Amino acid sequence: MTRPNNLMLLDHIIPAHAPWSGVIKKGQYFRIIDTEGQQAVDTLFYNEHRTDERYSPQDTLLAQNMAYVSTGTAIMSNEGNVMLTVTDDTSGLHDTSVGCCSREANVVRFGEHTRYEHACRENFLLELARYGLNKRDLAPNLNFFMCVPVQPDGTIAVVDGVSKPGNHIEMRAEMDVLCVISNCPQINNPCNGFDPTPVRVQIWAAA
Repeated sequence: MTRPNNLMLLDHIIPAHAPWSGVIKKGQYFRIIDTEGQQAVDTLFYNEHRTDERYSPQDTLLAQNMAYVSTGTAIMSNEGNVMLTVTDDTSGLHDTSVGCCSREANVVRFGEHTRYEHACRENFLLELARYGLNKRDLAPNLNFFMCVPVQPDGTIAVVDGVSKPGNHIEMRAEMDVLCVISNCPQINNPCNGFDPTPVRVQIWAAA
């Protein structure tokens, strides 16, 4: 989807392994582009004006009655309000069940030698500090472009991503939203194709 009648307010490349944050005002459109394919983009959403209202995967999945986020999904807060609506998605299968990687989880899953590898939790904490927030403010996250199939027996696994170079997901903000991203640095499982790459974020003015 192109937006010829909309003004682009931001066009930014998030380097591999790096965090980013920004505010998307009500009515604006927010697009994440997987520039090289198979790159997980761990994302937090908060009400800009009252950060104790934040993204809720439970409310989101319950409202959609499905396990993944895609076109038409209402991204819900922990207070039952719609934070953003997904307006366009060229990839599909965006996960919101397994959370983000951390140094501690890396050690448990992959061994002591991974303890000092950078992880999404550390990215989130670095970026949240810019807004006076800390680890108490960490919330469940969305994993855009991360493929986590749910098996018939209820088990899940992180597998190779299905996103192709240039695939994107676009959302319209339904309130003023603080977005915090970790461009996932994980190299021990296939969520990034074992090779973290840059992604692009854009903010467009309201239609």
